[in-house]
Amino acid sequence: MKIKNFYFLYFSMLVLSACGKKTEVQSLPQNHHIAVKLANVRTQNFNTEIKGAGLVSSSQEAKLSFKIGGVIQKIYVQEGETIRKGQILASLNLTEINLQVAQAEEGLQKAQRDYDRVQKLFKDSVATLEQSQNVATALNIARQNVEIAKYNQNYATIVASTDGVVLRKLMNEGEIVGVGSPLLFVNAVGNADWVLKIGVSDRDWAVATIGNVAEIYLDAYPNTVFEGKIKMLSQGADAMTGSYQLEIAINPQDKKLATGMFGKAIIQTEKARSYHIIPVASIVEGNGKNAFVFVPDGEKVKKLPIQIQEIQGNEVLVNSGLDNIQQVIYQGAGFLSANSKIVVK
Repeated sequence: MKIKNFYFLYFSMLVLSACGKKTEVQSLPQNHHIAVKLANVRTQNFNTEIKGAGLVSSSQEAKLSFKIGGVIQKIYVQEGETIRKGQILASLNLTEINLQVAQAEEGLQKAQRDYDRVQKLFKDSVATLEQSQNVATALNIARQNVEIAKYNQNYATIVASTDGVVLRKLMNEGEIVGVGSPLLFVNAVGNADWVLKIGVSDRDWAVATIGNVAEIYLDAYPNTVFEGKIKMLSQGADAMTGSYQLEIAINPQDKKLATGMFGKAIIQTEKARSYHIIPVASIVEGNGKNAFVFVPDGEKVKKLPIQIQEIQGNEVLVNSGLDNIQQVIYQGAGFLSANSKIVVK
């Protein structure tokens, strides 16, 4: 911007000087050429380095819920509380559930009476074979209904499947909970596998493989570099962000970790990626990873959009936008517009 302002000031001085001498020169000639210098576009392979940020969690996290719906009778734990395997964590009001069991048992008794009566009649050739088969089927269905009711009765409580910690309590006593609605969010402790979950682009996902080594930096421990390895690659993009999730297993190194800690990861992949390299001075506009450069087109120029991977010193690694481009304008690029004419020095 400063270069453009200087050029404008210089141009204005020329016009004023010309006016003082009563000449007719008021603007630069239409065929004015701007002197520029070109830089060759180099291509180089680099081992791909993936960077990302996310939150620490346990690979054994679980959202616990009731198999059936009902009114929450009691929640026996609080957030942050340690739990043991087999411990009852919550229960539903059993009034309706017990009545369903009793109803199923009454239905079974009736089906058994009907079956016994029809079988006697069938032996006396009063009932038909079809009637005998129908009551046998009804008896089997009644038995299954009892089993289903008792099975659901057993799942009117939530029992801890492993030792862990209650991270969040998502509902309260007295609320009506639906089938499968999460009630408690817990994770395992002790030998829990801690992971850092990060979102990456499709290009980074494509070169990442399970087992790639990572350096992990947690805000909670600013002076510690944790070792990690990619443990899981998601097979689909997140519908909200469009990114692909990686899970990186963390070696805690005797440090105390907790779900929700913020961390950053630098992953070293085994695959090389080709980048175009140009001078920083050739960039004329930039917004994050997106930028523009000018390339020569005879006496004219073309303005091309590019995507930047990173800046290394005085050079820029370009992801895309420079395929089949041999040279870019780096000196004099700040004076150019889409209609400029150039002369190469």
